[in-house]
Amino acid sequence: MSVSLHEWTLSPEDAIGLQTRLAPRVERQDRLDTISRIAGVDIGFEQEGEITRAAVVVLEWPGLAVLEQVVHREPTRMPYIPGLLSFREVPAALEAFSLLALPPHLVMVDGQGIAHPRRLGVASHLGLWLDLPTIGVAKSRLCGWHGEIPPQRGDWMPLWDGDEIIGAVLRSRQNVKPIYVSPGHRLCLETAVNWVVRCLVRTKLPEPTRLADRLASRRG
Repeated sequence: MSVSLHEWTLSPEDAIGLQTRLAPRVERQDRLDTISRIAGVDIGFEQEGEITRAAVVVLEWPGLAVLEQVVHREPTRMPYIPGLLSFREVPAALEAFSLLALPPHLVMVDGQGIAHPRRLGVASHLGLWLDLPTIGVAKSRLCGWHGEIPPQRGDWMPLWDGDEIIGAVLRSRQNVKPIYVSPGHRLCLETAVNWVVRCLVRTKLPEPTRLADRLASRRG
C-alpha cells in the first residue's frame, strides 16, 4: 500500500473537492509490470448497512485459479451518496488488501474508474492508494452516453461524456445487457477492455469480479 493520500473523515463538500484535486493524478496510459496475479474486489454490507464487508479474491494468470481470498469487516464510514461511493467503500478495501499474502499485479473493481462525473470512481481512487493498475467493471452506467451495442460477445462501443471518451460499453455475453468498463489507474481504455475480455469465462462478469461479488455477497 502506498503512503496515505488523505484522511477519510470528510464532509460531502470536502470529499467532492478532494476528488477534483486527485483526478489529475490518475494515469490513463499503460504502466504495467508482468501480470501473473489478478485481483477482484467488491464490497457488500451487513447489519442493514452498518458493517462494510470488503472481499478480495486473487487469481493466477493465466488459468484464473483462485490463489487467495480475504474478507475484512469494519463499521461503515459514510452513508450512500451518489458520486462519493469510494469514500464509503475504499477504506475497507484497503484493509482487505493489507491482509493479502500474495499482492496482485492488476486489480478489477466492481465499480467505476474514470467513468465518473469527476473522473474519480472507486477503481481510480483505489488505484491511487495502491499504486497498482486498476480497472472499473460496473453493471450500470453512472454518467455519459453511448450508441447501440452490437449483440456479439466482445463487441463494445465508447462511453462518451461530452466530447471525452471515459469508458467502454462491453457486450460481455451475447444478447445479455452490457457491462461498463473504464480505466481506473495506470491503464488505457483499450488495455482495460482487453483484460476484461480475457478474463471472461461463462458469465457476463469477468472472473475476478464475479468471484469477489459472490464473496462480498456471502454466497461463497
